[in-house]
Amino acid sequence: MSSRRPTTTLWRPTGPRELELVRELGWAAWPPRLPEQPIFYPVLDEDYAIKIARDWNVKHSGAGFVTRFEVESEFLSRYPVRQAGGRTILELWVPAEELDAFNAHIVGGIQVVHEFR
Repeated sequence: MSSRRPTTTLWRPTGPRELELVRELGWAAWPPRLPEQPIFYPVLDEDYAIKIARDWNVKHSGAGFVTRFEVESEFLSRYPVRQAGGRTILELWVPAEELDAFNAHIVGGIQVVHEFR
């Protein structure tokens, strides 16, 4: 019998700079936010993450990546799902000061699942 807690799959569109920081953290955590980034926004829909990586990250930094990772569902319940547009444009808003706790509840590693240039 497994004692593994249920997890929720999240996606994060990211540019090359943030991805390099994730790599430096051993693919196990998200880097601290910059002062102008008070919120960490993982998304709940892969297609939405693809759209951001392809249409925004490529335009602004030359490359866009979609990452996939699992977080303990019970921990995530503290963050309400925010609808940022259409019905599939769903994200979580994690305050920057809570990112260490968020990272502690990632199960497994952070994987790159799509790359755009």
